[in-house]
Amino acid sequence: MWLRDELLKSIWHAFTALDVDQRGKVSKSQLKVLSHSLCTVMNIPHDPVALEEHFKDDNKGPVSNQGYMPYLNRFILDKVQEEFDVLEFNKMCWTLCYKKNICAQHLLISDDDAFKVWCIFNFLSEDIYPLVIVTEEIEYFLRKLMEAMGSGWSEEKFADYKLQLNTKKNCLTAWELIELVGRRYFSKGMNQQTLSMGITEVFQELILDVLKQGYMMKKGHKRKNWTERWFVLRPNALSYYVCEDLLEKKGDIIVDRTCCVESLPDKEGKKCLFIIKCTDKSFEISASDKKKKQEWLQAIQTCIQLLRLGLSSPHREARLRRRELRQKQQAEEDDLAERMKQLQVANENKQRQLEGMKKKIEEAAAKAGMEEHRRKQIQLDLQDRYRLDLEREKLVRQQMEEQVAQKSCELEQYLQRVRELEEMHHRLEEALEDERQAKQDEEAMRKLQARLLEEEAAKRAELEQIHLQQQRALSQTEAEKQELVAKQLAKERDLQAAMLQLEILFFFFQLKMSRKLERAANKTKTWKDKVAKHEGLVRLIQPGDKGPQRITNWGPASFTDAELELRKKSWQESKNQGAQAQ
Repeated sequence: MWLRDELLKSIWHAFTALDVDQRGKVSKSQLKVLSHSLCTVMNIPHDPVALEEHFKDDNKGPVSNQGYMPYLNRFILDKVQEEFDVLEFNKMCWTLCYKKNICAQHLLISDDDAFKVWCIFNFLSEDIYPLVIVTEEIEYFLRKLMEAMGSGWSEEKFADYKLQLNTKKNCLTAWELIELVGRRYFSKGMNQQTLSMGITEVFQELILDVLKQGYMMKKGHKRKNWTERWFVLRPNALSYYVCEDLLEKKGDIIVDRTCCVESLPDKEGKKCLFIIKCTDKSFEISASDKKKKQEWLQAIQTCIQLLRLGLSSPHREARLRRRELRQKQQAEEDDLAERMKQLQVANENKQRQLEGMKKKIEEAAAKAGMEEHRRKQIQLDLQDRYRLDLEREKLVRQQMEEQVAQKSCELEQYLQRVRELEEMHHRLEEALEDERQAKQDEEAMRKLQARLLEEEAAKRAELEQIHLQQQRALSQTEAEKQELVAKQLAKERDLQAAMLQLEILFFFFQLKMSRKLERAANKTKTWKDKVAKHEGLVRLIQPGDKGPQRITNWGPASFTDAELELRKKSWQESKNQGAQAQ
């Protein structure tokens, strides 16, 4: 979506340049040439009949921008593929519009630098026509430019320029921005080459999406030699060239979400190594120093992370965030202006109310003056009347004072009695309150005792149940223990019987074997002496184990293991007997 918006900006410049009378309309012949040029640079098949058929119902002359937009969207922009050269497209639109709008003689920058500033304007301008660039984006661009030229940023100078800009329209067109840069308002003291290099660097960063570039050593895949290359990092590829003029491209390292970049230890005499692992290949690269290595690792890792998040280039994301922030601030300012307007209307209403109240107060003051005059006249009349009444009242007052003195004595006695009755009433109320409180405490204590008795009964029942369970468990354990003891006794009895039977069988077996040995000894007595003499050469062949052969003084395999053990035991016994005899 962002590609179409940026293409429309360049096309709008071209369309506006073809509008000679500045009426917002362009002739069909010029639109044919413009459409053909757009199709050529965007690698789209051009249909010259489509324009005539599209406007066959509109034969009133030139076509407006709004009339050309449906054709542009349907027959050109809907067929756009992202494989065409966007830079060539921008140059074509620039060629159509720059000669009409700028005078190269008054500028201190080349046409190529002016073209780059124009492209940067299209990138930073708002998506509202006619295209303008707001103050915040102007400051962002100028900061980038001054940083690229290695110059410091002057806040005071930009504040003065911003103040001048606010008095006009608070924004700039593309040609005003080119004039601002071309006349070196912010780059005084810089030579043309430095300014051109700064514009180029900002152009590569914002328009060509060059995130980082510089010389590094790359290890070859076939000959395994190290060659110095000029590397250019973009959001989806790391390209390397023979040198920084970018004329001879040697290859691309495609960066996608499956790639990873890792640091490598120094080897083969190369330092500051790192490796980029792609799906099919891995690339070993050597930076000039540790700082450059860290910068490249961080930049490549940032590209991979953006691709994994499905985001576009970081500059476009930053532009969108700045635009959203401006829209939010504009909405807040509009809201504030609306509130101020409402407050102003309310203030005007209050002012009108105050004026009405002031008039009413003045009328009321006039009426009050008349009433005061009449009141004074009435007061004078009343004073005369009151004087006569006062004299009469004095006589009556004397009589009343005598009566009051008498009544006051009676009243004092009555009040004393009332105070005594009130005090007695208070004492009775306190006694009743104490009795009521005692009853409440007694009731609460009774409820507490009942609750404690219930809890004690429940705990007692629970303890009895636990006691019964323990008795049942003990009886069960005792039964199991008796059963196990009975089983153990039975097994011991069976074991003793088996041992007894085994001893009897062993006794009979020994008896039988001794008899057999006696018979064998009698039969073999005649030849046993001969065997004893030649015991190393002749012996009976008997079955034996198949373990390793023993070597004795009589040769290999003269004895079996069992015979050798018997001989060892007999020799040990004879030796012990001799020692005891001594």
